Formats: sequence, structure tokens, C-alpha cells
Amino acid sequence: MNHLPLIIKREYLTKVKNKSFIIMTILSPIIMIALISVVAYLSQLNNNKTRVISVLDESEMVKDVFKNTENTTYHILENMTLSDAKTIVKETANYGLLHIEKFDDFDVLSKHIKFYSEESPSLSLISGLESKIEKKLTNLKLQQKGVDIEMIKASKINVNLAQESFEGEKTSKIDSVVKLIFGGLAGYLLFMFIIIYGNMIMRSVIEEKTSRIIEVIISSVKPVQLMLGKIIGTSLAGITQFVIWLILGGVLMAIVSAIFGIDMVQSPQQDMVQQAMENPDVNMKVQDILTAFYNLPILNLIVAFILFFISGYLLYSSLYAAIGAAVDNETDTQQFMLPILMPLILAVYIGIFTVIEDPHGTVSTVFSFIPFTSPVVMLMRIPFGVPLWQQLVSLLLLIATFMLTVWFAAKIYRVGILMYGKKPSYKELIKWIKY
Repeated sequence: MNHLPLIIKREYLTKVKNKSFIIMTILSPIIMIALISVVAYLSQLNNNKTRVISVLDESEMVKDVFKNTENTTYHILENMTLSDAKTIVKETANYGLLHIEKFDDFDVLSKHIKFYSEESPSLSLISGLESKIEKKLTNLKLQQKGVDIEMIKASKINVNLAQESFEGEKTSKIDSVVKLIFGGLAGYLLFMFIIIYGNMIMRSVIEEKTSRIIEVIISSVKPVQLMLGKIIGTSLAGITQFVIWLILGGVLMAIVSAIFGIDMVQSPQQDMVQQAMENPDVNMKVQDILTAFYNLPILNLIVAFILFFISGYLLYSSLYAAIGAAVDNETDTQQFMLPILMPLILAVYIGIFTVIEDPHGTVSTVFSFIPFTSPVVMLMRIPFGVPLWQQLVSLLLLIATFMLTVWFAAKIYRVGILMYGKKPSYKELIKWIKY
């Protein structure tokens, strides 16, 4: 008799009705949104802080480049000594004092510029001041040497190579970045899902084994059915938890933004981004990004993500279940975890450092067919355009390996689930498979 649906239902209900599962399902998004809200609120406070910077330019060369902004006000000081300027800044509690000494040589002048402040200034503030002064002094030096600045600006030529396939499909440099982001997110999501819910499956097996409930269950259920039921039931519980996190997180973000007026996407560089968006070149790059997004094989990505995600997760989950059956406590699992994690870590590194550079190279192609790395590497390759036959072959190899792994894992599960008080070795696991 096929007891698999009953086992799946039991595992699912056992997980979702568990108090710790319910508490963490509700509490996790609340904690995450609270942390994001605190960071956003502090960033908002920092952005709203107005800084007054006094400038004492004894050289009279660069003071005109300091223009007031929404959060920064420049107070130009004239006809006073550095000592008097420091006193004024301290009395008025200004943020800092920028002192530029008087030198006729621009190279010497660049080495005699100091910023005085009570507290350590931010990196972005210092970088902005340096950029303004560098640009001004460079232009003055060029003019001193008789160079026409406007002519230099007019003579600059920007080269942006147009990219197009032999079939006429237009692409750009941004395409590779967008494709890497989509592939990387898919691979990373699979990696995290395996780590989190694979461990949940392993702990579930260990709990039932140590509580001796398994001895009753195993008398009427085949080990392979019990193992698959645990994997599928726990996976469905994990998906349920993930969906609740997304919904609850979205609702909480909307509530926090509406009630407390916190901009959840506020960033310290928001003004810089806004100014950059007004630049025609930046707008052109935004258009390139949108074009790159539309060039993605969206339908192929969705279907492949679902199939490779499920197959890859089931493959590794069967290994986690086998480990749980082989040991008596979670401490003993450490010796078996590294062989499982190494292919996953290798797949992530191959995807990041190889696929982006040569998605159709030998290394990328080979690892996209190896079942233990293909779920991550193939998902990273697909945005770059992988032939359908390669995707099908990789998927079939992955499914076949999953079925073979389930068969081996069930043998370990069948023997190990009733073994107590002994830490198994790899040699003993091989013996269990032969039984």
C-alpha cells in the first residue's frame, strides 16, 4: 500500500503546527523589518542632518567651487588668521573648517590643505571636498600652461561599442551584469534553501530516531516512502513559511512606512543618485538596463528555475535525510556535512568567477552537467543563452542522480534509522548500502 501521501500530510502538519515553527514564522519577519526600520530611520536622521563647513581659502583660488546643497552649507571666511577661524568654528559649533594655505605653485598648494573638525568626518564628505578642489586646481594649472579647457572638453570622445548577435539581437555591457544578477540570485536562493530546510529534514529524522517513534512507523512503511514523505512534507512546510515571510514582510513594511513615515529604501547616497539621474549619460545607462532586462529569456528562466530548484533541493535533501538516519545526535553530523557542502560551495564559486567571464566555456559547461553542481551553475548560465538540449540533458542527469541517490540513501536510512549508540564511519555506511 502506498503510504506516501499520508506521510507527507503528517510531516507537513507536524511542522506547521509546531510552536517553534509558528513563533519563528511570525517573529522572523517582525525582527527583520524592525532591523531594517532602525537602519532606515538612522540613515534618514543622518541624511536630514545639515552640516555647516567653514572655508578659509588664503589662496583665493578655489573658494568659488563650494556651492550650498540641501544638507551642506559652506561658510566662506575672509581676512582672518587660521587661529581666529578655528575659534569662530568652535563658537558656532560648525561641523568643520577647511583651510587652504596660500601658495602660487599648484602642486605645493595641493599638499597644504587641511580639514579641522571635532569628530571624524565621513568618507563621502572628504571625498567630495577632494573632488571639487582637484578639479578646480587641475583646470587652473591647465590654464596657466595656456591650455584651452573648453577645447579639451569639446575634443573628448566617448566610445561605446554596440553589441549585436549574428541573428540581429542587440545587447550591451549591462546585459552581462543583469544576467549575472539574475543567475546569482537564483543560485544563492537555492543554496540557502538547501542549507536551511535540508538541516530541518536532518533534525526531524534525528528527533524521531532518538524518540523511538520511528520503530513503530518503520514496521508498516517502506523506508524509501518514509524518507520521501519527510523530504516532501518538510519542503512544503518550508515553502509555506517562505510565502508567509514574503506576505507578512510586505505588509509590515507598508505599515511601518505609513505610520512612522520611514522611507524603507532611503540610502545615504540618495542625493547623489538623484543628481546622477539628471545626467543624460546615466539615463542612457538606465535605458540599457531596462533593455537588458527585456532581453532576458524570462519564460525559460522561470521554468528552468522551478525544475532545477526542485530537483536540486530533492537531491541534497535525500543526503541530509540519510545523514540524519546514520547518526544519533546533531553533533555527529559534522563529519558528514563537508562532503555535501563542498559541491554547493564549488558551484557558487564556479558560477561567480567563471560563468560571468565565459558562460559557454569548457569549465562552465562541464559543471552545468555535473548533477551536484548543475542546479546552481546551469541557473547562472541560462540567462546568457543555453541551448534547450543542454538544459534537458542537465535536468535529466540531475533527476536520474536524484533517483539513484534516493535509492542509496534509503538503504542507509533503512539500516541507520534503527541503529543507536554507535557513531558510524564511511566504511560502515558502505556496508549498509550493500545490505
